[in-house]
Amino acid sequence: MILLCSSSKVRAKLLKEANIPFIQKSCEFDEELIQTTNPLEFVQSATKGKFNECLKCFGDEIPLLSADTIITDGKNLLRKAKDENDAKKLLLLQSGNKIDIVTYQIIGYCGKIYDNLATTTYYFNKFDEKDTENYLKSGEWKGSAGACKVESFCKKYIKKQIGYTSTAMGLTIEWVEEILNKKGIK
Repeated sequence: MILLCSSSKVRAKLLKEANIPFIQKSCEFDEELIQTTNPLEFVQSATKGKFNECLKCFGDEIPLLSADTIITDGKNLLRKAKDENDAKKLLLLQSGNKIDIVTYQIIGYCGKIYDNLATTTYYFNKFDEKDTENYLKSGEWKGSAGACKVESFCKKYIKKQIGYTSTAMGLTIEWVEEILNKKGIK
C-alpha cells in the first residue's frame, strides 16, 4: 500500500489500472510561491514541495508518492489555465507545434528517496477551431497543465509521440511499478 500525495483523479486512475494499492491524501503546498520560469526547476520544486509537506503530515512509514507535471513549448512554461481564455491561449501555443510534457516524481519510504524525471514529447497537428471551442466549453481542461489532455482532446491531433503516455498524464507508472517491485515496496 502506498500513499498518493495528490488530489489528481488521473494519477489515481493510473495507479488503479496498474493494480497498485494506494490511499490518496494531499497536503497544502502553494505552487504560486515558486519563482522560477524554468520548466525543469519548476516541476522539481513543486514535486519536492508537495512531498515535503506530505512527509511532515504523514511521515514515511507508508511509502509516499508525490508528482507534478508541466508542459513547455520550448519557450514557455505552460501551467494550469486560470480560466477559459487562458486555456485557449495555452492550447493555441500547442496547436501544430511540438511540446514536452515533463513529470517529476518521488517515492519516499523509511528514509530512502527514489526520484525520476521523465519527458514525453508530442508533435501535434493543428487543432480544429470548432473542436477546440467545444473542448474549452466542456471544462475538461481544468486542472491540467497547459489545458492539455493527451488521453482525450489532444489525442486525435498527435502526429508523433516520443515517451510514455503515462508520463504525459502525470505519473510515469512504468517507473513507479519498477521501483515498487525492485525495492519490495508493493
